[in-house]
Formats: sequence, C-alpha cells, structure tokens
Amino acid sequence: MNERQRAPRPGGRSARVGAQVHQAVADLIGERGYGHFTVGDVAARAGVADSSIYRRWGSLDDLLADVVLTRLNAQSPMPDTGSLEGDLRTYAAAVAREITGPDGPALLHLAVALSGSGQQGLRAREGIRTERTRQLQAMLDRARDRGEDPPDAFGVLDHILAPMYIRVLFGMGPLTPEYIDGLVDRLL
Repeated sequence: MNERQRAPRPGGRSARVGAQVHQAVADLIGERGYGHFTVGDVAARAGVADSSIYRRWGSLDDLLADVVLTRLNAQSPMPDTGSLEGDLRTYAAAVAREITGPDGPALLHLAVALSGSGQQGLRAREGIRTERTRQLQAMLDRARDRGEDPPDAFGVLDHILAPMYIRVLFGMGPLTPEYIDGLVDRLL
C-alpha cells in the first residue's frame, strides 16, 4: 500500500460522511416520509455530492436499507446476560426504546415501505431480515449451548418484535415494561 492508498480510518472523514448521510435520511423520512425525497435531497441535507452517495451505496433503496440496519444494530445490539430470559428481556426493552425514540417510528415506516418498493426494495428488505435473523440466531444458539431450550428466531420475531412494531406503527398504546415483559413471558 503506497502513501496515497490508505485504508479508511474508523472515525475519519468516511465515518463522518456516513453519519451525516444517515442523519439526513432519518430527518427526511421523519419530515417527508418514504418516497418523497431523492438522493439529491439526501446529499444536499448531508452536505455531500450525489456521486458520493451513489459510489458508496449504489441506490437510494440500498442506502435506506443500510440506515435501517445500522440504526437497529447500534441501538439494540444482541445482549449476553447469561440466560435466555435475561437476553430476551434486555433485547425487547432495547428495541422498545429504539422504536419509540425520536427516529424510531420513521425507521419502522421506512422498513415497511422498503418491502413494497420493487426489486431493490425487496433486496433491501431481505438484507435487513437476514441480518437481524442471523443476530437473533446467535443469541438463541448461545442459549442452546448453555442447555436452555430456546424458540427459533421467527418465534422471537412473531411474538416479541411484531406486536411491538404493530403497536408503534398504528399508535395502539405505549410499550410499557409490563407489556414487554408479558410478550417475553408468553414466548417462553
């Protein structure tokens, strides 16, 4: 590697640009909703060139999928408390905080909108689902390795995440700690 071909540094310009672009997307989703802005709008809001976005993400849907997945991973990583029950309660509480936070509802609406936005949207949706399922499976595999009897990843999606997402998407009441614990109790 010569002097001009340095690897990107974590926290360097690339990371700052990525964070600016992600925040611009979250802001635009919150203000305008899915389908009501372009790569040009994101670029202008983030203070970068359109070509930078296309070079790094390829398309608006790929960028949107990256924003959703990055935010989900940053805000609700997979816990390792030493027990499946502890992991599920900690994870469910983190997801509840994430989806009711400032950008949460917009990110949920974005994830749903990506599902119906053509081939790129389907690929983006599949990428989000695959990555999240992989992460859940790692948590469930740890529980199995400890001798516990975990559900499958789709059980967690169906019985914990889906009810919370539906409540937030349709404004069906708060995600109280009691409600969240009840979801985990019913799954276990």
